[in-house]
Amino acid sequence: MGLSSRSPHKAGRQFPAGSKRGRGAKGSGRPPTGRKRQPRPPADRRAKSAVDEQPHLSPQALGYFRRALTALKEAPEAGEERDLMVRNILKEVEAQALALATNRTGSELLQELLGFSPLKPLCQIWAALRSSLRFVACHRCGVHVLQSALLQLPRLLARRAEEEREKGEEDGKSGALEALEKLVLGLASEVCDDFLFYCGDTHGSFVVRTLLQVLGGTLLESERARPRGSQSSEAVRAPLRECKPADFEVPQTFLNCLQDLISCFLKDLAVFITDKISSFCLQVALQILHRKLPQVCAHLCSATIGYLSTRNSSADGSPLLLFLRDQTSSRLLEQVLLVLEPPKLQSLFEDHFQGQLQTLAAHPIANFPLQRLLDAVTTPELLSPVFEELSPALEAILAQGHTGVVTALVGACRRVGAHQAQVLQLLLEAFHCAKPSSRQVACVPLFATLMAYEVYYELTEEEGVAPAEHQAEVAASRALGEVTVLGSLLLQHLLHFSAPGLVLRSLGALTGPQLLTLAQSPAGSHVVDAILTSPSVTRKQRRRVLQTLKGQYVALACSRHGSRVLDAIWNGAALGARKEIAAELGEQNQELIKDPFGHHVARNVALTTFLKRREAWEQQQSAVAKRRRALHSILED
Repeated sequence: MGLSSRSPHKAGRQFPAGSKRGRGAKGSGRPPTGRKRQPRPPADRRAKSAVDEQPHLSPQALGYFRRALTALKEAPEAGEERDLMVRNILKEVEAQALALATNRTGSELLQELLGFSPLKPLCQIWAALRSSLRFVACHRCGVHVLQSALLQLPRLLARRAEEEREKGEEDGKSGALEALEKLVLGLASEVCDDFLFYCGDTHGSFVVRTLLQVLGGTLLESERARPRGSQSSEAVRAPLRECKPADFEVPQTFLNCLQDLISCFLKDLAVFITDKISSFCLQVALQILHRKLPQVCAHLCSATIGYLSTRNSSADGSPLLLFLRDQTSSRLLEQVLLVLEPPKLQSLFEDHFQGQLQTLAAHPIANFPLQRLLDAVTTPELLSPVFEELSPALEAILAQGHTGVVTALVGACRRVGAHQAQVLQLLLEAFHCAKPSSRQVACVPLFATLMAYEVYYELTEEEGVAPAEHQAEVAASRALGEVTVLGSLLLQHLLHFSAPGLVLRSLGALTGPQLLTLAQSPAGSHVVDAILTSPSVTRKQRRRVLQTLKGQYVALACSRHGSRVLDAIWNGAALGARKEIAAELGEQNQELIKDPFGHHVARNVALTTFLKRREAWEQQQSAVAKRRRALHSILED
């Protein structure tokens, strides 16, 4: 809903949440991009006629590999029998690698089998596919097999290094390791020879992106969180929220090859800036270089900004503004902003952004690069001019549905530690709860739901009439509204401010059922996490807020998100508080045991021991508390 800015005391409104941040997502402000059909390559660039005929995989062969994979999963984790089974299966795979890779079901089976593969069989399967590289890389199923093969390198390189350490073989490389290195470098060489084709192909670009990560020794979140069966059960499967870029050691030849690929980007920079598919490859390259080759990353960023700055001038300022409003190039600029060093970011702001922030914040596409600029702010010298320019338009930005800009600005204030009191006051004014002061205690429900005071409490206020005082009884009788993702992020930032007292008082004013609703919400539960983890919240303040949940522990335990919150409260609770929680849960022990979430809480609390052997339970909890204090003192030292 795009409403113009207005006086704080006119009729209220609900700010569009804009919680989905993808392009074209509902409420995001991004117009849908649509799917553009990629042009077919010329006849001389298509796959050879030898692979034009789709390799055939018989139903019998498919059934064999399916049974083999099932047997492999059921086999013991280690032992000669398992190793022999793996090698026999992969020997059969090698003979039909191309047919498996280009079959929908076969591709999925092959990806899982590669997760079990030792070094030598993987090289043999890879070599079998290499003669048809272009065909496999640009095939909708084959591309995933190549990705999965590349993603085995961290596991295989680490295992080989460990074996060499155990044997004391520090000098030289094994033949299989050399073969694998040659295969990777050979793949990189073939990609480099026809770089624009692979980067511009819908499927081939995935191979390029994965290759860049392997050569750089960094797996990004997008690859580690892939839902496909490319990792075996031996691999560590971290929850999605824990997935961060993972670094691993690679030979120097890989990093040298990575720099060769970067030179390919520089040769045709215009293509990678304007083409939607190719642009993704450049974005991945920037992320890898930022972690492993920062000087090369800075050079690539400078070349990108330099190219964009020399294009046709915008009527209202820097030529860069035109590209900030474009769907493809704005994505690339978002990544550039995130990897720039602080001095370069300061110069970029002064040369291209300063004086245009409110215009960018109002634009349906350009507000996203602006959010990345705010995410990258780490110095008071940059935050001050940014805050000065954006702060007068805070309510207008919320009204346009670009809440992400406001959340990013608040996050920058939290990170830098400046302008915190000012931005909180501006938020109170934007949500119409600054005056009268009695309304300030209602700020948490307003921020969480992204609703102005009059909208949330369904009031009708005429222009020129003094706003009504806050009615605590009415607020207590009202159920908490739906918590939005961006509203939750806003509250989390505010709770990490150096002085979160106002937000804590508002949280303390919530009734038990209202705080329960917050804790049971997928987004709201993270607000309670912030109460528990923020260094700005004292133990006394934390206890004052959480005591409202007394009488709600059973309902909390029987909720998907609430049970996780209760576990976090339990882990930080003292012995006396644990007794209170266990006593309340013990009254509904049977209900907890039958609940899919409650029985986990009952186990963590050791509820059966608490009910039947209280002294043993107290000794156990005292020992746990003593270990926690000892660990805390060690960490502090």
